[in-house]
Amino acid sequence: MNFKISRLYFLFVFFFSLSLYGQSQIRSSYVDLRKDSLVFKSKANFSHGFYQIFGSQTKSKFDSLEINRFLIKYPKFLPFEGNIQTFYNQRKMAFTWFDKDGLIEQADNLYNRLSNLQLEDSEEIPYLNLLDSLINAELPSKLTAAQKIEVELFLTAQFSALSEILSTENYPDLLKDINWKPQGQKRSYQEYLDDILKVEIGQIKVGQSLINRQYELLKKHIEKYRELEKEDHYFKIKLEKTSYRLGDSSVIIRKIKLRLNKLGDLQTENTDPIFDLQLENAVKQFQIRHGLLDDGIVGRETVAELNVTYKQRIKQLIVNMERFRWLPENLTTDYIVVNIPEFKLHVFSNNQLQWSCKVVVGKVMNKTVVFNADLKYVVFSPYWNVPQSIVRNEILRNIRKDRNYLQKHQMEITGYRNGLPEIRQKPGTLNALGKVKFIFPNSYNIYLHDTPSKSLFDEPIRAFSHGCIRVSEPFKLAQFLLRNQPDWNDSAIQASMNLGTEKYVSLAEKVSVFIVYFTSFVDPEGRINFRRDIYGRDNRLAELIMDYQD
Repeated sequence: MNFKISRLYFLFVFFFSLSLYGQSQIRSSYVDLRKDSLVFKSKANFSHGFYQIFGSQTKSKFDSLEINRFLIKYPKFLPFEGNIQTFYNQRKMAFTWFDKDGLIEQADNLYNRLSNLQLEDSEEIPYLNLLDSLINAELPSKLTAAQKIEVELFLTAQFSALSEILSTENYPDLLKDINWKPQGQKRSYQEYLDDILKVEIGQIKVGQSLINRQYELLKKHIEKYRELEKEDHYFKIKLEKTSYRLGDSSVIIRKIKLRLNKLGDLQTENTDPIFDLQLENAVKQFQIRHGLLDDGIVGRETVAELNVTYKQRIKQLIVNMERFRWLPENLTTDYIVVNIPEFKLHVFSNNQLQWSCKVVVGKVMNKTVVFNADLKYVVFSPYWNVPQSIVRNEILRNIRKDRNYLQKHQMEITGYRNGLPEIRQKPGTLNALGKVKFIFPNSYNIYLHDTPSKSLFDEPIRAFSHGCIRVSEPFKLAQFLLRNQPDWNDSAIQASMNLGTEKYVSLAEKVSVFIVYFTSFVDPEGRINFRRDIYGRDNRLAELIMDYQD
């Protein structure tokens, strides 16, 4: 069968590009990227992308009769009945795409890939058009038992269908190729770590599970942290006062110096108890690497990061290396990357980082989703169509408190749906989307936009939104996107942002947007960076791929 992966751009190039700067100490000749890597040419390439895709939990199960009910409802999956039955018989009917907290991260990855498929010659994966509505009908935590089973079987059936398209061999063989263990067995932490470290630097090649430069750079840091774990007697730093800063003197400062020296931020081995300028600069670098306010003051948050054990850092690196296993391998166009835990947007052109800016992402209860899509429209002076969830949970309550609430906030009712008013906010200074928004159509209704709440960009942890992504430099982003459209010079952009009337502009060339989730990465200066796991994804993924105990 002929098929094409459409717009499945290769996210790792974001980190590959970042790592090109200041990394002469690492050989770069080992990477031999395929010229036409938008097409999976073989089962092996497909299996690489879904290494360790299946969940390992075995406690939550469902009745085998549910498979028959599912196939009656979705008869186009009947050709894959044997594959599905074999799959769940081996798992003893345990859920594979759910754990105790809902859909696992690999389910999101599969869904994103399926959502971006474009098959030629009218050959389609059955019911692909239903996947979106089924996955997004309810929050995973709110699915009924029947809905959960339906989503579970739907993902497995579509994975089976996709494997048949990508391989002339059968489904169980494909599962063997991707290291799936039917009983949900996991390697121990030590086995997993040894498996990573036994591959020497410079030996990573296309076709293996270890493929890209960022992966190799993370591996080098695992080696470093493992040596620290072996050699260094770990101790916990306890503050004797609120904070330490330039000019202070304390025995605690000795411990801070020693820790920063081991981590590579402080080059001197001088461990006198004086907080000097050299220590202040080392603290600032450490804070930058951990996404903290770089004020050079050692307070509670900085000490919390200093006290993360070497073993915990190794786990964090392993989890992010595992995420790289899922990523495809090439990119040749302009693209935008938003790394959620970093609270940053990065703009690339010709695989070169052009600039970066701060973003605000969804708070924990309104998590920004990981996916990719094509940015197609810039909307100046936009209306904000208030989501029904916000109308239900916030706007109606405010209206009951203040009958003039809508007028005060330049809002209007445009109709009614499902018993709720449909409300939109007019363009203007109060508009929650600011003066411009950037649309990359997707089922999550997530987009990039300006905001009138500029002060939030000064916060080091910027998870405040309802799920969409607020951009600190919207004018600059509009300039980049419209730079090849002659009618859109700086004056035209500025005028449209203050027009007061909504104006849509279609991009001459679509630009890919990737929303990613990496809590560790190597920056352009070659420094290892760590970020807080704001959505609690790291531990869940670690539990899926290895037995780990702190």
